[in-house]
Amino acid sequence: MEYKKPLPIKTPDTAPFWDACKKHELRFQKCLSCGFVRWPPSFLCPKCHAKEAEWILSSGRGKIFSYVVYWDTYHPAFKADVPYIVALIDLEEGPRFLSNIVECHHEEIRCDMPVMLIWEDVTEEVSLPKFRPIKVTSK
Repeated sequence: MEYKKPLPIKTPDTAPFWDACKKHELRFQKCLSCGFVRWPPSFLCPKCHAKEAEWILSSGRGKIFSYVVYWDTYHPAFKADVPYIVALIDLEEGPRFLSNIVECHHEEIRCDMPVMLIWEDVTEEVSLPKFRPIKVTSK
Protein backbone atom coordinates (compact mmCIF):
# COMPACT_ATOMS: atom_id res chain seq x y z
CA MET A 1 0.00 0.00 0.00
CA GLU A 2 1.31 3.43 -0.94
CA TYR A 3 2.13 5.84 1.89
CA LYS A 4 0.13 9.03 1.28
CA LYS A 5 1.24 11.27 4.15
CA PRO A 6 3.93 13.91 3.62
CA LEU A 7 7.46 12.56 3.94
CA PRO A 8 10.50 14.31 5.42
CA ILE A 9 12.85 16.06 3.03
CA LYS A 10 16.54 15.34 3.50
CA THR A 11 18.86 18.33 3.54
CA PRO A 12 22.64 18.32 4.01
CA ASP A 13 22.07 19.10 7.72
CA THR A 14 19.37 16.46 8.28
CA ALA A 15 20.64 13.62 6.04
CA PRO A 16 22.64 11.91 8.84
CA PHE A 17 19.54 12.02 11.07
CA TRP A 18 17.24 10.44 8.45
CA ASP A 19 19.90 7.91 7.39
CA ALA A 20 20.14 6.79 11.03
CA CYS A 21 16.34 6.61 11.32
CA LYS A 22 16.28 4.25 8.36
CA LYS A 23 18.44 1.92 10.51
CA HIS A 24 16.12 2.44 13.52
CA GLU A 25 18.66 4.63 15.28
CA LEU A 26 17.66 7.97 16.79
CA ARG A 27 20.76 10.18 16.64
CA PHE A 28 21.45 13.77 17.61
CA GLN A 29 24.41 16.09 17.20
CA LYS A 30 26.64 16.56 20.24
CA CYS A 31 29.07 19.47 20.32
CA LEU A 32 32.65 18.28 20.70
CA SER A 33 33.58 21.55 22.41
CA CYS A 34 30.93 22.03 25.12
CA GLY A 35 28.99 18.71 25.03
CA PHE A 36 25.60 20.28 24.23
CA VAL A 37 23.25 17.82 22.50
CA ARG A 38 21.16 19.67 19.94
CA TRP A 39 18.06 19.38 17.85
CA PRO A 40 17.46 20.39 15.14
CA PRO A 41 20.82 19.70 13.51
CA SER A 42 22.91 22.66 12.46
CA PHE A 43 26.40 23.52 11.27
CA LEU A 44 27.32 25.09 14.61
CA CYS A 45 26.52 24.72 18.28
CA PRO A 46 23.86 27.19 19.49
CA LYS A 47 25.55 27.32 22.93
CA CYS A 48 29.24 27.89 22.14
CA HIS A 49 29.22 28.36 18.33
CA ALA A 50 31.77 25.60 17.73
CA LYS A 51 31.47 23.76 14.42
CA GLU A 52 32.76 20.33 15.44
CA ALA A 53 30.09 17.79 16.39
CA GLU A 54 29.44 14.07 16.45
CA TRP A 55 26.19 12.16 16.01
CA ILE A 56 25.31 10.27 19.21
CA LEU A 57 22.79 7.48 19.68
CA SER A 58 19.75 8.34 21.79
CA SER A 59 18.29 5.93 24.33
CA GLY A 60 14.87 6.73 22.87
CA ARG A 61 13.49 7.44 26.33
CA GLY A 62 12.01 10.66 27.60
CA LYS A 63 9.03 12.40 29.15
CA ILE A 64 6.22 14.34 27.56
CA PHE A 65 6.78 18.08 28.04
CA SER A 66 3.61 19.21 26.24
CA TYR A 67 1.11 17.77 23.79
CA VAL A 68 -1.91 18.49 21.63
CA VAL A 69 -4.71 16.20 20.49
CA TYR A 70 -5.69 16.87 16.88
CA TRP A 71 -9.38 16.47 16.15
CA ASP A 72 -9.20 17.93 12.66
CA THR A 73 -7.05 17.08 9.67
CA TYR A 74 -4.88 19.52 7.79
CA HIS A 75 -3.95 16.92 5.19
CA PRO A 76 -6.44 14.35 3.83
CA ALA A 77 -4.10 11.42 4.51
CA PHE A 78 -4.46 11.95 8.29
CA LYS A 79 -8.26 11.54 8.31
CA ALA A 80 -8.18 7.93 9.54
CA ASP A 81 -5.86 8.90 12.43
CA VAL A 82 -8.15 11.45 14.11
CA PRO A 83 -7.86 12.00 17.00
CA TYR A 84 -4.07 11.82 17.04
CA ILE A 85 -1.48 13.09 19.50
CA VAL A 86 1.53 15.27 18.75
CA ALA A 87 3.92 15.88 21.64
CA LEU A 88 7.10 17.66 22.62
CA ILE A 89 9.28 15.05 24.30
CA ASP A 90 12.17 15.87 26.60
CA LEU A 91 14.66 13.14 25.75
CA GLU A 92 17.15 11.77 28.30
CA GLU A 93 20.05 13.18 26.28
CA GLY A 94 18.63 16.71 26.43
CA PRO A 95 16.90 17.62 23.17
CA ARG A 96 13.21 18.45 23.07
CA PHE A 97 11.80 16.47 20.13
CA LEU A 98 8.44 16.76 18.34
CA SER A 99 6.74 13.48 17.44
CA ASN A 100 3.54 11.45 17.58
CA ILE A 101 2.42 9.52 20.64
CA VAL A 102 0.92 6.19 19.65
CA GLU A 103 -0.55 3.19 21.49
CA CYS A 104 -2.21 5.58 23.94
CA HIS A 105 -5.80 6.77 24.19
CA HIS A 106 -5.93 10.55 24.02
CA GLU A 107 -7.62 10.77 27.44
CA GLU A 108 -4.72 8.91 29.11
CA ILE A 109 -1.90 11.17 27.96
CA ARG A 110 -0.28 13.44 30.56
CA CYS A 111 2.64 15.82 30.80
CA ASP A 112 5.67 14.14 32.42
CA MET A 113 4.44 10.75 31.16
CA PRO A 114 7.48 8.54 30.45
CA VAL A 115 7.67 7.43 26.83
CA MET A 116 9.89 5.26 24.68
CA LEU A 117 10.81 5.24 21.02
CA ILE A 118 9.17 2.96 18.47
CA TRP A 119 9.56 2.98 14.70
CA GLU A 120 7.08 3.24 11.86
CA ASP A 121 8.54 2.00 8.59
CA VAL A 122 6.54 4.03 6.07
CA THR A 123 8.54 3.35 2.89
CA GLU A 124 11.65 1.36 2.03
CA GLU A 125 13.68 4.54 2.53
CA VAL A 126 11.89 6.23 5.46
CA SER A 127 11.36 5.13 9.05
CA LEU A 128 9.66 7.63 11.34
CA PRO A 129 10.45 7.88 15.06
CA LYS A 130 7.31 7.81 17.19
CA PHE A 131 6.78 7.28 20.89
CA ARG A 132 4.54 5.23 23.14
CA PRO A 133 3.99 5.39 26.89
CA ILE A 134 6.19 3.22 29.08
CA LYS A 135 3.82 1.00 30.99
CA VAL A 136 4.56 1.16 34.69
CA THR A 137 3.46 -1.97 36.53
CA SER A 138 2.61 -1.82 40.20
CA LYS A 139 3.80 -4.56 42.55
